[in-house]
Formats: sequence, C-alpha cells, structure tokens
Amino acid sequence: MSTHIVVMGVSGCGKTTVARSLAARLGWDFAEGDELHPPANIAKMSAGRPLTDADRRPWLAGIVAWTVAARGDTVVSCSALRRSYRDQLRAAGGRTLFVHLDLPEPELTRRMAGRTGHFMPVDLLPSQLATLERLQPDEEAVVITDPLATEAVVEAVVEHLGNAGAGFGPGNSPRA
Repeated sequence: MSTHIVVMGVSGCGKTTVARSLAARLGWDFAEGDELHPPANIAKMSAGRPLTDADRRPWLAGIVAWTVAARGDTVVSCSALRRSYRDQLRAAGGRTLFVHLDLPEPELTRRMAGRTGHFMPVDLLPSQLATLERLQPDEEAVVITDPLATEAVVEAVVEHLGNAGAGFGPGNSPRA
C-alpha cells in the first residue's frame, strides 16, 4: 500500500520547503501543488481574488491524478484547507498523512511579505485563514504549531511514520 503525505496549510507556512525536504529524506516522488494549478487559478490569485471551491476542483483532481500516476509513495505540497478537499485528496488510495504547518498569523504575514517570485499576495491570507477547516480526529495527521526548523519538522514526520505501527494513526496522531 502506498503512503501519500500532503504537507498542508495556508500560504506562507513553508509547505514547499518542508515537502521537498521530506521527499528528499524519504526518497519519495514530490509534487509542488502550486505548479498543478490551472493558469486561470494563478491569474485569479495573482489579481488578489480568492479561489472558490469550483476553482479548486480541477486543481485537486490534478493532484490526485499525479498521485495515482506516481504508483508509489508520494509527498505533495497542497493547502488542503477544507475537509472536502482532503477527502478528495484521499481518493488517490493508499494511506494519506496530512502534515499541517499551523503557524500564527503574524509569522505567516512576515514570511509572505519577505518572499519574492510567488503569485500569492499577502492580502489573500485572511481569506485562506477563514477557509481553513481544522483536521478532524479521524484524519491521520502531524500538526506543527511552532515555526520549527525544516529539519525538525521532517524528523517529526519520519518519527510518526515509524511509530504508525505502534498505535499512531487516525485519531491518535502526535502533535508537535
């Protein structure tokens, strides 16, 4: 059975950095979710307009298609803000572990204001925070609530994967 890790959270939380490092550490296939957005979505966000559920549907379907095509263990960065989006991502089959980088708004704002070359403006952060639905007990997850170094986040996830056979899983996930 394949394992799929979705590094999730609002813009600026560090999804891409953590997901790339995690995929490299595990030797798994990696996809940057932002690169799978249809051009219309990128244009909409670049213009400061939040995406709707209808906008996200083809994007999420593209992530699922990539995951299925990978035919093995995967890591993807994806906001996965709503439970319905996460349910769609789980449709790829196998085991899905969500790694939620759940940082304080001031830290997110600081990070977004300091980055260059990304289409997501800081002005959309409040809409993403409003859209975010917290993970439920039946969703296997590692939740990171502190701005830890990337290596510390990767270690927490690797530890979770190693402990999964020892009683961790849905409803019983370690929270860092």
